[in-house]
Amino acid sequence: METMRLGKTNLTTSRIGIGGIPLTRPPAAEAARIVCYAIDRGINFIDTAFGYSDSEERIGRGIAGVRDRVIIATKTPASDAVTATEHLNTSLRRLGTDYIDLWQLHGISSESGLKAVLAPGGAYEAAARAVQQGKVRHIGFSSHNVDVAGQCVATGLFATAQIPFNFISDEAAHGLLAQCEAADVGFIGMKPFAGGAIRDAKLAFRWLMQYPTVLPDPGIERATEIDQIIAIVDSGQALTVADQTAIAAIRDQLGSRFCRQCEYCMPCPQGVIIPGMMYLPLLYDLWPPERFFSWRLVTASVEGAARCSSCGICETKCPYQLPIRDMMRQHLAFYDSVKEAWDQAQAGTGGSR
Repeated sequence: METMRLGKTNLTTSRIGIGGIPLTRPPAAEAARIVCYAIDRGINFIDTAFGYSDSEERIGRGIAGVRDRVIIATKTPASDAVTATEHLNTSLRRLGTDYIDLWQLHGISSESGLKAVLAPGGAYEAAARAVQQGKVRHIGFSSHNVDVAGQCVATGLFATAQIPFNFISDEAAHGLLAQCEAADVGFIGMKPFAGGAIRDAKLAFRWLMQYPTVLPDPGIERATEIDQIIAIVDSGQALTVADQTAIAAIRDQLGSRFCRQCEYCMPCPQGVIIPGMMYLPLLYDLWPPERFFSWRLVTASVEGAARCSSCGICETKCPYQLPIRDMMRQHLAFYDSVKEAWDQAQAGTGGSR
């Protein structure tokens, strides 16, 4: 497989990586086999996070005996040094390794979040100490907000940036990507399929391959998906006129009703977790139902939705003019429907999904 240099880390990665969330869906032994298969096919960059259920354990099982062939990236959502250090030690144990190639501060999507991790006693302090101790080789961050991501890059403290990047959520292509290239910050493109909104792998990866400094890390749960994506990347096929027409049609279909998770709508005066509600159907597609219905983000989002006063402040702040109130009502109805079906299945009176 073609390789690339990941910014100032100087790590040589495969042209694509794999993300760790979907690896929580198949049986654990199958997930480990998929990781091995990806490595055998030439993929050497594997990205996961402390909070991705048992993804780290599954990846650890898959890389056992071949640790020297892979670049492991994981993340901590902690903003303070003590908790971040605890997360790091847990991640090392789960992954079965004594070092992390790329440790990312997870979800820095607000100025206050950036200030918190960089403050004395913040998570960055733990990351810098871990580098000195040899537990971490490089420090990166992930974000859903391109403006805040730009501020992170401007600090000069991070070697990589991980941002949603696909032909629907392409905001980073209009400034942030060039900023990363100028600063030699490696750019990892998360959500190549826009969290499930893009179904055509050829369109997704032909579009992404226009950007030679972007490392996409699609979530993978089947070996056949690895084969499909590698074939697209290896073909070197550029976007055709027909592809561009199809992309434009998908953008038109989703553009007015697709939440890009920029979080400009927050905070809500009533404490509603708006991004969680806006992303609810896609989260259901991403996670196995037993984890989806027990995930604190999901339950807190649904419980908080009851506090919505329909004031509309969120809609005035949304840069994409989304009908947030209407979408949250629809997503709450969707949740009630799938939850009822799941409860019936658990009681033995219906199918699981």
